Amino acid sequence: LAMGNCLTNSFSSAKEARALPIDTIFKFPSPLPNWASGEGFASGTIDLGGLQVCQISSFTKIWATHEGGTDNLGATFFEPSAVPNGFSMLGCYSQPNNQPLFGWVLAGKDITVDSSSGGTLKKPIDYTLLWSSESSNFEQDDHGYIWSPTPPDGYKAMGHVVTTSPEKPSLDKIRCVRSDLTDECEAGRWIWGQGTTSSENGFNVYGSRPSIRGTKAQGVCVGTFIAQDSTGGTAPNSSLACLKNNNFTLFSAMPKANQIEALVQTYSPWLYFHPREEYLPSSVDWFFSNGALLYKKGKSPNRFISNQPGGSNDGEYRLDLPIDDKAREEVKKGDIRTSETYLHIKPVFGGTFSDIVVWIFYPFNGPSTAKLGLIDIPLGKIGEHVGDWEHVTFRVSNFNEVLHNVYFSQHSGGTWVDAPLLEFQNGTNKFVAYSSLHGHANYPKPGLVLQGTSEIGIRNDTARSDSVVDTGARYSIVSAEHIAGIVEPPWLNYARKWGPKITYELGREIENVENVLSRKLKSALENLVNILPDEIFGEDGPTGPKMKSSWDGDEA
Repeated sequence: LAMGNCLTNSFSSAKEARALPIDTIFKFPSPLPNWASGEGFASGTIDLGGLQVCQISSFTKIWATHEGGTDNLGATFFEPSAVPNGFSMLGCYSQPNNQPLFGWVLAGKDITVDSSSGGTLKKPIDYTLLWSSESSNFEQDDHGYIWSPTPPDGYKAMGHVVTTSPEKPSLDKIRCVRSDLTDECEAGRWIWGQGTTSSENGFNVYGSRPSIRGTKAQGVCVGTFIAQDSTGGTAPNSSLACLKNNNFTLFSAMPKANQIEALVQTYSPWLYFHPREEYLPSSVDWFFSNGALLYKKGKSPNRFISNQPGGSNDGEYRLDLPIDDKAREEVKKGDIRTSETYLHIKPVFGGTFSDIVVWIFYPFNGPSTAKLGLIDIPLGKIGEHVGDWEHVTFRVSNFNEVLHNVYFSQHSGGTWVDAPLLEFQNGTNKFVAYSSLHGHANYPKPGLVLQGTSEIGIRNDTARSDSVVDTGARYSIVSAEHIAGIVEPPWLNYARKWGPKITYELGREIENVENVLSRKLKSALENLVNILPDEIFGEDGPTGPKMKSSWDGDEA
């Protein structure tokens, strides 16, 4: 089975002299280790219930455009090559040209014993031309044609076929899947269009993903793309589906404890803090042993974590820093020497991938700074709160244990970054993350990110310093449903706030800042307050990891 990307060309490009990132095949900085073997996991194939699938990362280039899309570099379309004997292509693959080639699609094999309901795979009965580049004047290799398979009754198509000929593809080219092994799909990340952003009234190519995603969802991502043509205002209507894992509850392809250890030691991030960061992480145990308090309405505070209550977030309880001013300031700073990461291992895409979620705890989130043009304005207490939970998620394939992408949490959202665009630590396969000054949002690169507009916003500054955490050096697995014997720590099920409701008034804080600003800067600050989401100015402490929507769902 094909485990690494390779590429062959089906034609010679007229623009061979123009080197593009996609012309390079992505390779990790270090050779991948010999993984600890285990039943089902990293075996190369997964049985979805009569349909066996494998992940193909070898491609033949079919057609490319050199304009439009991200960075106006175009996109390239491929079909899988070196498909193993007995397996069939389910659709073509496409990727933007602005990054090295690193992708995959699934191929399927019918392994049903009882064929009374029909085989799991069948040829299409016809093709419909969805779109062609014949009338387009952008730079391209030859003309491209994108075809939608017409499935037989009771079957659904998983992907498109791409050709450089106006003749319909062979019916033997692709297979459709029996409907009981399919689920609804939707458009994911934008891949290409004739502009540099997606257009509601044009032709667009998107990644395909299951419509329902999460730890209990059975939808399986096929790795193919969705082409939508809404030229002339016609609403696009994709006829494609994704796969469905009818063996999902068996968790047969999920990693065992020793394999999780190998994954953590291979990929877990190094987290760098800003040189001016005052509020560093700590372990949860350190937080409680150094005086953190549990309050109940109308009662005296209690220091002991064993007394944390169950129930929902009803406002009856909250955590807070020590009462003593000196101890309070010390706990705010955290203790990076005790910092521990807490891992949540969860199935995604119907158990064909694993998310390893790395949770980091900070006793305190510091104040924000606004950037108003060329001027930086400290915002007083705005942004401060007790108890700050942040996370980074790395997603690995259960077919071959390869890291595919990473989610960096950022305030109330975050962003996915593909493996070729990551920074790696000193020649290893451990990726690098940067924690923003005071706010602790995670970013893949150092620098400044403004939350707002290009000129006015809340500063998120990141940079390297001597303060760094190797998240794989000190960690514990706090939750993995598929592994027996893991005991969740008591604090994980604490559903209330990890910090108090802050008593300052937002209006007063803004007024204090405005008192030292010119009229022009006052106006800019007011505009900033109006455009930023409410959570930037939120006054409540956060809830813990298990209360986040991403705990059982997918990342944003």
